[in-house]
Amino acid sequence: INRASKESRIPSRMIVAPLIVEQLRLFHSEREVFKTIFGPLRILGNQSQFSWGVMGIKQDTARNIEKNLIDRTSPWYIGAEYSHILDYQATSTENSRDSERFARLTDENDRYYSYLYGALYMKEIMAQWSRAGITIDQKTQKTPENIGIIATLYNIGFNNSKPHENPQIGGAEIEIRGHTYSFGGLAQDFYDSNELIDAFPR
Repeated sequence: INRASKESRIPSRMIVAPLIVEQLRLFHSEREVFKTIFGPLRILGNQSQFSWGVMGIKQDTARNIEKNLIDRTSPWYIGAEYSHILDYQATSTENSRDSERFARLTDENDRYYSYLYGALYMKEIMAQWSRAGITIDQKTQKTPENIGIIATLYNIGFNNSKPHENPQIGGAEIEIRGHTYSFGGLAQDFYDSNELIDAFPR
């Protein structure tokens, strides 16, 4: 996480916020599977075939993250310094890149790429909004709960990230012990809490 944070220049606690929510969602939506498989091993759970890795990134999202790194005309472009951060071998094919991408995001022994894709995803979303004249990477009067907003956009995807003056926290609903939370709301709650504060300070 700290390596991905350093290379993406996204604070580690910001990376951990959607990670925590993805794991809570997995635990509570697939509780029996989690209890019998992941729980005893005390490991983070990878997502289903539709979302990959501990950060819950879909294949199309991962492809778009990569494309946005090199497309200077993209509203999600974050600058030339990041253009090679997810490079594949020059001889790779589309099929081999698909296989390697899957391996990167689902590696149980090294989650670096899962964290890095997640961090770059958030960075690209923030760049899109900044380019539209709206700052969501800092708390302002208009966006007093910025981590929750960024996590909401992370959850709803590139196609639904449409900059406007009044962004709201939301996203997928997650039921935990009879209470319903939003993806972005849980991310904000974690970020503002003292959970893991020594390892991932604000």
